[in-house]
Order: sequence, then C-alpha cells, then structure tokens
Amino acid sequence: MAVNSVHWFRKGLRLHDNPVLQEALDGADGARCVYILDPWFAGAANVGINRWRFLLEALEDLDSSLKKLKSRLFVIRGQPTDVFPRLFKEWEVTRLTFEYDPEPYGKERDGAIIKMAQEFGVETIVRNAHTLYDLDRIIEANNNSPPLTFKRFQAIVSRLELPRRPLPPISQQQMDRCRTNIADNHNQQYSIPSLEELGFRTEGLPPAVWHGGESEALDRLNKHLDKKLRKRCSPPLSLFGQLLWREFFYTAATNNPNFDRMEANPICVQIPWDQNPEALAKWAEGRTGFPWIDAIMTQLRQEGWIHHLARHAVACFLTRGDLWISWESGMKVFEELLLDADWSVNAGSWMWLSCSAFFQQFFHCYCPVGFGRRTDPSGDYIRRYIPMLKDYPDRYIYEPWNAPQSVQKAANCVVGVDYPKPMINHAEGSRLNIERMKQVYQQLSHYRGLSLLASVPTIQEEAEPPMTDESLSGSGPDSADYEAAGCSTAPELSTVYPSSTFAPYPDLEGAANIRPSQTLSGSSGSRTQSCIAAAVSTGAHVPCPNVSPSTQPSCRGQRRKGLTRKVRRNQRQRGRKEEVRGAKEAGREERMEEDVEPHEETMEEGTFEDVSRHQQ
Repeated sequence: MAVNSVHWFRKGLRLHDNPVLQEALDGADGARCVYILDPWFAGAANVGINRWRFLLEALEDLDSSLKKLKSRLFVIRGQPTDVFPRLFKEWEVTRLTFEYDPEPYGKERDGAIIKMAQEFGVETIVRNAHTLYDLDRIIEANNNSPPLTFKRFQAIVSRLELPRRPLPPISQQQMDRCRTNIADNHNQQYSIPSLEELGFRTEGLPPAVWHGGESEALDRLNKHLDKKLRKRCSPPLSLFGQLLWREFFYTAATNNPNFDRMEANPICVQIPWDQNPEALAKWAEGRTGFPWIDAIMTQLRQEGWIHHLARHAVACFLTRGDLWISWESGMKVFEELLLDADWSVNAGSWMWLSCSAFFQQFFHCYCPVGFGRRTDPSGDYIRRYIPMLKDYPDRYIYEPWNAPQSVQKAANCVVGVDYPKPMINHAEGSRLNIERMKQVYQQLSHYRGLSLLASVPTIQEEAEPPMTDESLSGSGPDSADYEAAGCSTAPELSTVYPSSTFAPYPDLEGAANIRPSQTLSGSSGSRTQSCIAAAVSTGAHVPCPNVSPSTQPSCRGQRRKGLTRKVRRNQRQRGRKEEVRGAKEAGREERMEEDVEPHEETMEEGTFEDVSRHQQ
C-alpha cells in the first residue's frame, strides 16, 4: 500500500531542524506540505498588518525553498476540521504529521484532528519540535503539576537529558524518494494570498524593517555569528538561560486555558486595576507625553519589534508604574503589534512585569525619564522615532516640558501644542501605585503567618535622588550590573502567588489594618499623601492632581525634595546637626529608580503550593 504523507506546517515554518517533517518523508511514496489559513481569522483575530506581512513573507520563503527541492507549499483556506476530511479523500492520505502544540487551544484543536484522522484510517505522527524539552515530562517530574518558580523549573530541567542536536535541512535526495503531485493550476488553487486579499489596506504602508522567513533568519544569524567569530568572542552563556524562560512560560501555560487573563487564572494575583480607555489609547499610540515611552511605542507600531528592556519599560508604565491599567490590555496591544508575539510568553511576561505572578520586587519601577536617559544619554533613539523632538538639546530631550519656552520655540516643538503634555505626574503616580501594591501583597502575606513586606522600604525610602553625572555615565542595560540586577533577564527566584479565589478580601476593601499615615513620611497635608490615603482607605483609585508642564516636577526634582525631607527629619530625630553626616545619609540613599537591585526574596520557594494545600 502506498504511503501518502501530508505534513501540516504551523509554527515551525522551516526545512532545517524539523524532525517531524523528516518523519513525514521517511518511507513515503508521496508527500505534500500544507499550511491552513483561515480567512475569517484574518479579520477577526487581534493581529496587525505587520504581523500578517511577516507571516506571508515566511510562507513565501518556505514555498521558495520547497520549489528548489521540486516541491511546493499548499496553502489551503478554511478551518482544519473542514479542510482535512476533504484532503484525506482527495489525496488518499495515509499519514499526517505535525509538531506538538503545547498551548491549550492548540491541544484541543489537535485532539479533534487526531480523532478525525483515526476515523479516516490516517496515521498521525506528532513530535515535539517547538520547545527544547517535553513539557509533559517536566510536569510529571514535578508531581504532575507545572513548576511555578523558575528555580524549581531549572532544578527539574537539570535532571533531564540535554536537548537533541539540530537536524540538517531536508535534502534533494530525500525529496526525490517521495513524489509531490503539482497541478498546473497550483498557483490558482494553493497560492499564498496577498495582504489586500486578506482585507488589509496597504496604501502608505512603509517597507518592512524585519522580513519573515527561514532564509532571512539564518542569514541574520550567520552574519551575527560571523562578526563574533572574527572578534574571537566567547559563546553567549546567557543564550540557553534565555531560551529556558520561554520553556518556563510554556510549561506554566500548557494546562491553563486562562493563562492570558486575570479571571479564573489560579496563578494570577487579582489586582483591582483601573478601566481607562483614554489613557490606554494614549499609551498604545505613543501619546503619553514621555518621549522615551512614546518612542518605544512608535517603533513597536511601525516596525513590530522592540528591545526586551523597552518592553519592560512600557509594560511597567502601563501597569504598576504609572497608569495602573491591567496587564491584559497591554498584552492585547503587544499581541496585535509584535512580530514575535507568542501566547504563552506574552501573557507570562506581562503577568511578571505587572507583578501579577512570578513574583518581582514591586517597589522598584522603571522611570520613564531616568531609565531612557541612562540607556541612551544623547537621546538619538527618541530623535529617530519622535522626529518633532529632534532639535531639542540633550539636556531636555527626555523632559521637554522642563525646557524654557525659548528652547521649545527654537526647537519648533512647543509642549502642549506640537507635542503632548505628560499625561501623568510620574513621581506622584508611582508612589501611589507602590502603596496600592503594598496593600495587595500585604494580604497575600497573611497566608504564611509572616509579613511579606518585612524588607520592603517605605515609599519615601524609595525616593530617587537627582541624577548625577556619575549615574549618567554608568553602563547601559546590557552591562554587568544590569545582568546582576535582573534587568536583562527575569529574576532568578520567581514566586507565584494565588488568585483571589483563595483570598479573603478579593476586592481589598477594608483589608488593610494599617493607616497610610503610619506608612508614609513627610507632611500629612501633601497632595500625594492625600491621594494615597484616599485610595488605600476605599480600595479605589484617586487620580493624582493634574500638573501643568510648566510646574510639572521632573523625576529628579521630586526625588530631591523627598530625599531632603527625609534627611532633615532624621537629623532632628537623632540629634544630628552636622551637615556632613546628613549628606552621607543622602548619598547612601542614592540609586536610580529603574535599577532593580538584587534583594533577597522574602518568600520561600514553595509559596503557591503551600497556600493551595492550606486552602484545601
């Protein structure tokens, strides 16, 4: 009996290192490679035009590579459950192969296809080709539950055998052994659609910065490695660790269909985020009034890619740092715009960065001014993506609202006219949000009979000093101190906290026994403290007072005032009259807001498991 194979391409659009494609060809008399494209999905899914263009380019590249092997890619429009019964009959298929999809939706879809194939007498071969490890084995090794800390995940993975070595590309000799029937009207029946055919308008669409496809990816990789080899650089030791974070998020998500939402998600802290469509739109469209944030979001919308530290900055700004908007909203924007958007990694990263899961020190946040200035002191990145600010001096490029009117007019960009005013007072908003996070996590600490916040500084202790020349001359985000601080990768110890299904106060109202005045230092009549006190006592969000650009305090100015008050108060309380000792105290407080210092975790590894057992 002839063996007619169909290989179903999904995520792994490549001919090299594709073990399940190799199995499709082994011993086959005929083989076809298919990609199923649902036209309805193009209009209904949360996928932007850049992502679609990237996918279509990848499909065109795959088809081109198959042409060189005297084969073709069959792009079929429809839903898999409708397409395969027809193909099984028309092509007399005996074998169906595809890579294992660990995502909940993918497992449900594939289960239906496998059952259907059995009814047609078609053999199905499914192999793990998208992840380094078999996720089911990791879960099995952890008492049949996904490890919910990265440390435990690493410990389990270290006991498994190393991932297999990459396989060579499909050869012409392999393809010659199995024939591919290509009809004369192949291009009419199975061609790759254009963006216009999918319903997108392409007028004014700029050329792609990042092109899709296996050939482009391998070419970029080879050029990058060639430069490193010429310089005789050592191999990147962090590469495997970075890939493990992908594996970690995939493992955490594989059996959790609600991984991408807060509701009914057992590993997500239930935080009462604000609903603010106007603020969300300003963030998504790069109209926040903070050049660093706006430049990042502009690059994302134009090109479909941003550096991972840029992703950290805008995610923190949207959620716990400034706007107090749910991570779900930001995740959906990234899902639409990112070329490399991935369901598990995208949702997992947003939960982590918003401190909704995979515990991070919530009392540190990225300053939308200081972090960018340290990363790119000259502001060239801002000038590239926010050209209206290109004539601003370096001194004001990150804080144009602080520039004198004469400077703004000379730069042909007046804040509030040509470029938006800052949408929020960062210094006040971040302090408010830190206090709100403290209230959330204080409730979680009750489960262990100890205070999760025992080592958490007060808000005033987290106040930033003015940025000095020394801090500006510090190394960038890829330097050793950033590596140690966990900015370029996620924290080494990650602790997951339960959802409010376990919590006695899901809405946090009346949950706190401490008064804000006992936590906050400084004048009890300050406007910031009034905002925080009202929010904490009611569980609601009280927006900070609007501040005009002319009076909007910079991150540096606010930190200077808070720090000075703290030093003077300490001098009075302890009888310190020497200014020198006060200055030393201030110096000891200095640090940039975005530096995520390596603090010792206060929660133990088994937190989530212990809480679950306690509730049971």
